[in-house]
Amino acid sequence: MRYGFVKVAAAVPAVRVADTEFNAAQIISTIKAAADDGVEIVSFPELCITGYTCQDLFRSDVLLDGAEEALRKILAATEHLSTIAIVGMPVKLSSMLLNAAVVIQKGRILNIVNKTYLPNYNEYYEKRWFQTDCRETTIRLAGQEVVMTCENDSIIEVDGGVRFGVEICEDVWTPIPPSGKLALAGADIIFNLSASDDLIGKHQYLRSLLAQQSARCLCGYVYASCGFGESTQDVVYGGNALIYENGKLLAANERFKIVDEGCQMMTAQIDVERLRSERRANTSFSTMAAGVESHVLKADAAVSADMPFSLEMSVNPHPFIPSTDDMAASCEEILNIQTLGLCRRLHHIHGKCAVIGISGGLDSTLALLVTVRAFDRLGIDRKGIVGVTMPGFGTTGRTYNNALSLMQSLGITTREISITKSVTQHFADINHDINNHDVTYENGQARERTQILMDLSNQLNGIVVGTGDLSELALGWATYNGDHMSMYGVNAGVPKTLIRHLVNYVAMTEVDEQSKATLLDIIDTPISPELIPADEQGNIKQKTEDLVGPYELHDFFLYYMLRFGFSPKKIFMLAKRAFDGTHPSAGKYDDATIRKWLTTFCRRFFNQQFKRSCLPDGPKVGSVSLSPRGDWRMPSDAASALWLAECEAL
Repeated sequence: MRYGFVKVAAAVPAVRVADTEFNAAQIISTIKAAADDGVEIVSFPELCITGYTCQDLFRSDVLLDGAEEALRKILAATEHLSTIAIVGMPVKLSSMLLNAAVVIQKGRILNIVNKTYLPNYNEYYEKRWFQTDCRETTIRLAGQEVVMTCENDSIIEVDGGVRFGVEICEDVWTPIPPSGKLALAGADIIFNLSASDDLIGKHQYLRSLLAQQSARCLCGYVYASCGFGESTQDVVYGGNALIYENGKLLAANERFKIVDEGCQMMTAQIDVERLRSERRANTSFSTMAAGVESHVLKADAAVSADMPFSLEMSVNPHPFIPSTDDMAASCEEILNIQTLGLCRRLHHIHGKCAVIGISGGLDSTLALLVTVRAFDRLGIDRKGIVGVTMPGFGTTGRTYNNALSLMQSLGITTREISITKSVTQHFADINHDINNHDVTYENGQARERTQILMDLSNQLNGIVVGTGDLSELALGWATYNGDHMSMYGVNAGVPKTLIRHLVNYVAMTEVDEQSKATLLDIIDTPISPELIPADEQGNIKQKTEDLVGPYELHDFFLYYMLRFGFSPKKIFMLAKRAFDGTHPSAGKYDDATIRKWLTTFCRRFFNQQFKRSCLPDGPKVGSVSLSPRGDWRMPSDAASALWLAECEAL
């Protein structure tokens, strides 16, 4: 396991019913291929050494002895391989016969897992041949002695890596599957050896079942079911190879494929570190896990430390942005959350007035659109929304005109209050050189604007609706007690990369043509606080992303650092893959650029916590929030040394 990733495989080999020698050869070649591909654990279908559909042949010592001899050959042929394999076979135990999964590595049997629940409702009545009522015992199999329990409470812990458990087919279909207890006991991944026949409608149900179980157990789930070669006397086995991680399908094969020799093998890298982070954050899971015990068995490392690591999965460069298929529904959901949050606050205070600073930029535009929605939903006249444009030293004609145009077309009350005279007077009062464009020059303007909004809200008996977004809060890109402050911050849970999509959604679906044209131009305007005078052509001179870095990078860092607690080292690795130029909607950044802005993010995130410790109320809209009252509690004086040291070592 490197960077928390474990490479697993679900294999569906060619099979001949009762031909154990042929089946063993297919399994051996598949394990070798898996090892060559860097797979750490590979799972095969139920009873794959004999074939699942042997029926009463399971009563024959010839078949059972042949299965044991086949296992000997598999062990001998793979004794030099570190890859762990899980194969299915019938195992004799005194007067009983077990439908078992045998876990092997380097020619050694690590564990034998008996099937917990035997079906007795389809064409193959397993209770006719197999039993489950056994106690802890020592089994001698293929010349090795193995201590086995029939409670299926054994977990294998791979040296320096993953912990996994095994269940067999029917087990996952039961009300309380063994995988639930195994996950609570610490299994990161569950492997299911299955023989599930295909019926109309069953496949979709199966996929839903596995997705739910992997999500409920916060685990990886690897499912391998028998396919072509099994008897089609009464039913057909299509051959499923499915790999899930916390409800998400990572890999799936093509069913009903004719495979005379060889194997269908699906591989995926499961992020165990991510799963463990989810479990630690889920107090319900950790509460249930308390006191759950299991037998822990040890295995050697399943991959050489010298083998180079390559991330095979694609990484979404914009984790906050919904997929294209879900975009409209997700935008509507987010806007409804923001709108209802503001509606509740206005309803509680019997408010009929909201004051918003309108700059002509993205953040204030989204806040205005949300406020308009809230007033419409509450049946309040839009004239109760007071939009205030406050031109200053850095205001450009483009943003100024867009602010006025949008307020006019949306039918709200428009106020224009220049801050030039008041800020000039303020600089004279504190003896600050107006030509010195330092932090005092910038913050003085931001605080003057906030003072105007606050005083206006008092005068009009209204509230100030905040405009600052999640990305700015993470970076501390806000003036303390300036634009940092409001009476309700509707954008507090929305990252910068998502705001463009929300504004675009409203432009395309909810407003008149004039408003639409203005909104689209706002989307195309460079992000800027406009606190520094424009250039000679009147264009924006102060561009935020030139100063703090690209927001698509910072939002990526923010998501993985807060959502899963990933280290800079892992975030850097993921970012390199996400921004390698292969994703059509993402920028391409070299390693040095990613390292530079990741270091900036870590430094600013720690240094600016004091601004987040006193945030106004605002609605959470996604899985990441910086509210000091619930989602993110951090000392304002926490040291960033460990994170920065790791950044420097990249």
